[in-house]
Amino acid sequence: MAIWQPEPDETLLTRALVTFATGAATPVRGMRWFRDTERNDIQGDLPGWPEGPTYTARSTGGSLVRNIGKGGAMAVGVAIMAVLSSAGGNVSGTSGPDSGSDKPDDPADEVHDFPVMWAAPGTIARNLPWQLDPARSPEKHYRTHAIVTDRRLVVVGFPYSKKNDELIDDEVLWEIPRSQISRVEPKPFKEGNDVKVVFSDGSWCRLRALTREKFTRYLLHPLDLIPLEALTPAQRNTVANFVAESAAPDTGNPVVSRHPCGHYRIAFLAGSQVDSFFGLSEHDMLMDAEGAKVPITDYHPDDF
Repeated sequence: MAIWQPEPDETLLTRALVTFATGAATPVRGMRWFRDTERNDIQGDLPGWPEGPTYTARSTGGSLVRNIGKGGAMAVGVAIMAVLSSAGGNVSGTSGPDSGSDKPDDPADEVHDFPVMWAAPGTIARNLPWQLDPARSPEKHYRTHAIVTDRRLVVVGFPYSKKNDELIDDEVLWEIPRSQISRVEPKPFKEGNDVKVVFSDGSWCRLRALTREKFTRYLLHPLDLIPLEALTPAQRNTVANFVAESAAPDTGNPVVSRHPCGHYRIAFLAGSQVDSFFGLSEHDMLMDAEGAKVPITDYHPDDF
């Protein structure tokens, strides 16, 4: 069993389950496409890729019928929720940074079409591994994780064993230096687990992460890692107390990062304990410039 590990002078930041995203709007639900910049299908031109399914977006008329049916079901659901609520049941919905939205950011790429790769010939996105595609590599047999370090983004894959979620035998499928990632954009449409990764040459991919915030945390903003010796005495004391209370025996040194809002995140993880579903478990907390713990009610948007 081999678990991917960083180089001795490299900082491991996070590891999360990712795949290519899947359409959620009715015309493209359950589908995805691989496009060039003219919206041509390029999946047959990707080197080393096995043959995969060919999708056709549903017609507007068919979508309307399905939406009417869905609307009727939702109306019934609302009525049931109202009855439960009047009876005192707790029927509140989910909320938070990963909550979805019913309004598409880009209907052309989320409703009428659903590209998960946008790449001209010879661009970075064309080199992404086919194992990220759930249609070619079903998750019940194989899993793909994204690993973020202070140097690079790595995609690894391994056979999945339903009987043992901690049976990991990593194979490096693809990697790229952080300098070749232009930006990442959380995509809140529907479930809110998608993220668009834009590369330095303008190509991009759309990935779905089990926990989007976990995957994007160290990619959304310029990475600002703070050495422990650069912290104030009060901040170092907060870090030491948090580690003493929460760290497992095999966790590494805590990682301290400064958010654009001025808060500091203290995080540590055990690089040898990987779950096929959740990736690496992380223990973290926020502190302010004075070293005081920040309650979740005082989190800033950057903290999510």
